[in-house]
Amino acid sequence: MSDAPTWYDLLDVSRDASADEVRAAWKTHIADLEPGDQRFDALNRAAKVLLDPAGRAAYDASLPDDAAEGDHEPTPPPVEDGDRAPVAATRTATPGDERPGRGVPTWLLAGLGVLAAGLVAAVVWMWTAGEQGDGAAARDAQVAAERAVVPVLSYDYEHLEADQDAATALMTGSYKSEYDKLFAVLEDNAPRTRTKVTAEVVASGIVRAAGDRVQVLVFVDRPTTNKLSAEPTVYKDQVTLSMQLVDGQWLVDDLVTSPVQG
Repeated sequence: MSDAPTWYDLLDVSRDASADEVRAAWKTHIADLEPGDQRFDALNRAAKVLLDPAGRAAYDASLPDDAAEGDHEPTPPPVEDGDRAPVAATRTATPGDERPGRGVPTWLLAGLGVLAAGLVAAVVWMWTAGEQGDGAAARDAQVAAERAVVPVLSYDYEHLEADQDAATALMTGSYKSEYDKLFAVLEDNAPRTRTKVTAEVVASGIVRAAGDRVQVLVFVDRPTTNKLSAEPTVYKDQVTLSMQLVDGQWLVDDLVTSPVQG
């Protein structure tokens, strides 16, 4: 029998556990962990896979029939060589590591090298179908965050102006000012690299809700092409959006991303 632990082992659920059972186990396990804890990140990754039907099916197919339960954390699969694509307009613009052997920073190669360091700033209280005490207002903010994250993180070098307009329509004035500065860098580089990014929401959950401000965690896939790669490369991120209620509309007031490993 294989000694390799699985995501099921990490969450302490059976292979045929329902989505509700997976979600409950995940919330229980992270309750006493700090966001900076390595196990916190691993539990989030396990839940992301097992709560996504397509992702879970693919993961199950990769497991040996005799996969045994283990008492230690699964070893994440190795990260392949190459750069992550730029994330448009995250809170901190940081030039990325250089591509091995090329000597050119990631942000110059792909458009806008923006990867915020660190993990989510608080324990996630719910997953997509979970319950949240703040009720309808928090859920409205969650829906607005899912809707906003797509145009904010997507762009096409062939129509950048339209992409910028679509994104800024969903932001507060203060965040728009920051976004415009970052987008200016993208405008300088995306046409040269012919980069196209299309964000796709995988799942989301409310981190915290307080009156007219709600923090939402969204897991996002970003199929990306550029002049070096005609076939889409899919990058995976966890994105924390701070949503602010302004004149009855939930708008993005801050946005931080970090890569989902594995």
